Amino acid sequence: MFKTFSKIGSLVVISAILSLLDITGAYAQGNLLITPRRVVFDGTRRVMELNLANTGVDTARYSISLLQYRMNENGTFTEITEPDPGQNFADKNIRFFPRSVTLGPNEAQSIRMQVINQDRLSPGEYRSHVYFRSVPNVTALGDEDLIKDSTSVSVRLIPIFGITIPVIIRVGENNTKVSISDITLHNNEDTSRIVDFKINRTGNMSVYGDVKVIYEAESGKETQVGALNGLAVYSPNPFRRVFIELNDDKSVDYKRGKIKIVYSAQSETKPEIFAQSELNL
Repeated sequence: MFKTFSKIGSLVVISAILSLLDITGAYAQGNLLITPRRVVFDGTRRVMELNLANTGVDTARYSISLLQYRMNENGTFTEITEPDPGQNFADKNIRFFPRSVTLGPNEAQSIRMQVINQDRLSPGEYRSHVYFRSVPNVTALGDEDLIKDSTSVSVRLIPIFGITIPVIIRVGENNTKVSISDITLHNNEDTSRIVDFKINRTGNMSVYGDVKVIYEAESGKETQVGALNGLAVYSPNPFRRVFIELNDDKSVDYKRGKIKIVYSAQSETKPEIFAQSELNL
């Protein structure tokens, strides 16, 4: 039961939307466009820049911080404060400036990121996530519109958009190996088809690339029937389970032939194939 108030109370409910998918190139959430999508320090690279652009018609403000996440086996994320066994955070070795930005419509700005004390790190991979959190324009209580019913409580929903992108430090040789297993084709009642499988990872670093699903007919003709770009399996995860809905191609007979899964590095020329496997139908 609500008490009767002589003055109006204003309850601000804030919803956070985290976008944690690994997608190639630029990435946009709300009206914020970020390039590149990932920050990876390896070799002798010490400084990188992130480019932010406001594609909206209003001025937008964002605060910037570093968060820690665990990747779950289905690709979702859970925020954590302590690393899992075999996991290393990168935040203590990353500096960035500025820590907040205000962007007018169609305005852009760069964020400078620098890795420090890399020569003191043991071989392996270190990962944190850069979090861009929108700062809402909250109207002061004295400026709010008056409501005649003084016995009510007003509720304003203020969506807060956020984007996280990984920042990774790699030290030493990469001995990661990848394989694909447990391929299953599901025929749903609505005639859609989903293929699910596991990408298995061993070694000291994460893997990142694109997945293609190819149908090969008995005649040998190949047709791409599905894809998922920018898929990561982060250390220390031993595997990630993947689900891809296949194209409804009338020329494809999913009762015979085979399904091939190919996981490869992103490249405009000849991408390195991390792993591939197939399922006989």
